[in-house]
Amino acid sequence: MLLHVEDLNIEFHDHIVPETVVYDFDLDMEEGEIVGLVGESGSGKSMSALAIAGLLSRHDAKKRGQILFEGTDILGCPRETLRGLQGDEISMVFQEPMTSLNPVKKIGWQVEEAMRIHTKATPEERKRRALEVLSHVDLDDPERVYNSYPHQLSGGMRQRVMIAAAMINTPKLLIADEPTTALDVTVQAEIVKLLKHINKKHNTAILFISHDLSLVRQLCGRVLVMKGGYVVESGNTEEIFNNPKEDYTKHLIDSIPKVNLDE
Repeated sequence: MLLHVEDLNIEFHDHIVPETVVYDFDLDMEEGEIVGLVGESGSGKSMSALAIAGLLSRHDAKKRGQILFEGTDILGCPRETLRGLQGDEISMVFQEPMTSLNPVKKIGWQVEEAMRIHTKATPEERKRRALEVLSHVDLDDPERVYNSYPHQLSGGMRQRVMIAAAMINTPKLLIADEPTTALDVTVQAEIVKLLKHINKKHNTAILFISHDLSLVRQLCGRVLVMKGGYVVESGNTEEIFNNPKEDYTKHLIDSIPKVNLDE
């Protein structure tokens, strides 16, 4: 088992009254599996993903339950152990790359960051690997991209750069938090195809967070539907798509525009 999450509860204490945002969240993922986590804004899906990545660092957040990554307790392990996993075994791609990319640093420097932290590779080796992953995410002229600044790239190119940076150390788990939301429909389809390719090439497990069930259907074998901090439905993606049990899931399916990648 690559990932085992059991009874995860997340409660914030930054208001007068404590607020629970995730209740009794369970998730198991095997190596190479692609799982979708869907729900509207505020459903708890991104908070759950941040906890799995070990990125919920707010001191006023109380986390209960268990998150085991290959047996390592993400919630209870020493900070040094967690840092060893982040960007190496577990990587994350966020919704808007312009908030994740440093505007005054060139792309190459940023793509190499996880290698600088987790390996003893020489600058030449880092550049060679960075150009390799930029090429693997279908960016034309990787050398030009490597020497560019974020503002010189389109939104779709910046998202590919973030995926390249996340994959530079070939992690076992890639968490993609709404990676297509800020992109147009055509580029969304390209990013989903790219994630499929990464999964097949490296056997990378992918946790794909989205509010768009149509994209999840194209990519994920299983799906968890969240509402109000709870998982209200989970199972095989096609089964849930063809026979949703919850009214909320039916609403998601009915109201989100579909993207057909096969056309």
